[in-house]
Amino acid sequence: MPHAQCPMPHAQCPMPHAQCPIFNTSMPWSRIISGIVAIALALSMTLLGGWYFTVMFAVVVFLGQQEYFNLVRARGIAPAAKTTMAFSQVLLVICTLDGSLADAVMPISGTLICFYLLFQPKFATIADISASIMGLFYVGYLPSYWVRLRSLDSAAFSNLALGGYWPTSWTDFWEKENFASLPQGLTLTLLTFLCIWAADIGAYTIGKFFGKTRLSEISPKKTVEGAVFGIISSIAVALAGAYYLNLPSSPFTGLALGLLIGIASLLGDLTESMLKRDAGVKDSGQLIPGHGGILDRTDSYIFTAPLVYYFVTLLLPLIADK
Repeated sequence: MPHAQCPMPHAQCPMPHAQCPIFNTSMPWSRIISGIVAIALALSMTLLGGWYFTVMFAVVVFLGQQEYFNLVRARGIAPAAKTTMAFSQVLLVICTLDGSLADAVMPISGTLICFYLLFQPKFATIADISASIMGLFYVGYLPSYWVRLRSLDSAAFSNLALGGYWPTSWTDFWEKENFASLPQGLTLTLLTFLCIWAADIGAYTIGKFFGKTRLSEISPKKTVEGAVFGIISSIAVALAGAYYLNLPSSPFTGLALGLLIGIASLLGDLTESMLKRDAGVKDSGQLIPGHGGILDRTDSYIFTAPLVYYFVTLLLPLIADK
């Protein structure tokens, strides 16, 4: 921000401008580089799909659950962390093998986790059980829907080992008429990613420079103006995506999908902020330079995938029949 816009006269400012969060708006190189690497890796694994995509998400879920259970332990709770993390990995494997069996893993895993806590030397509390089941649901079951979403129609397009896919021609990859020939799971996953990114960037930009009305005490930096523009940005991207993907009733579908993703990503962000606030920490971890932990970067994705998956598999066929 130019010096003329700084609200405090230079002579009265107690902080060097290089350290001032208002004056110094430069972004650390570590944050930029780590962000570029993360996006490149995510896009590559998403394009490949199959077990490549599953392995990437298995790593994300493993690291995310470690951070979640660290937050839980900060509150003096003793969850069944290792057991829960193991069942979450099994869930991802089953989602890749047969998505129709995945929903059976959640109740079975929850039952076995309770059995495990029941026979521990230390008497388990309600908080121990609840935190364990929440860890399975929040950082295991919900993210598994990304694997289910990417797997849609993927078997028919697999042309690599381990169920992977790679375009045979990059020349025609971006032409509108060829989008229908791409795996449905790939195009819908990429569209969802783009909507989330648009929502995050739109909310951050407008909130930073024009936001005045605080959205929630859970996250004081978030504003109503930023949240509204973030949702609008998500809708704009979804409208364009629905058109290019030839989705049925594309204007209505794009509007509904963009609204769904925009709201879900915002609620995911607020939920993770609530967990951190309760644990008394600023970031869920320090794994990613300049970004914090895995949960800090993926909170917008947690609630989004299940909603998009069921929107596509349950609602879209109904819209197409009308």
